[in-house]
Amino acid sequence: MDRPAAIAQIREACKNIALQFMKIHPAVPGLADEETQKECFRSVHEMTVLLETIKKRIGRLERADDSTLL
Repeated sequence: MDRPAAIAQIREACKNIALQFMKIHPAVPGLADEETQKECFRSVHEMTVLLETIKKRIGRLERADDSTLL
């Protein structure tokens, strides 16, 4: 797999993961346990931050590739 294909695959996977994260948030209050809810919200937030880090890194890599073409 070449770099552009890898970037596209990773970007699509990140998008799908983010969509699944959005399904977790509204369901958490239904757990009716404050400690568990806090931990779920904290964990989803942390995973979202890590996902955004991946997206930023591949974006930088993609822009670096584009600048070498000039």
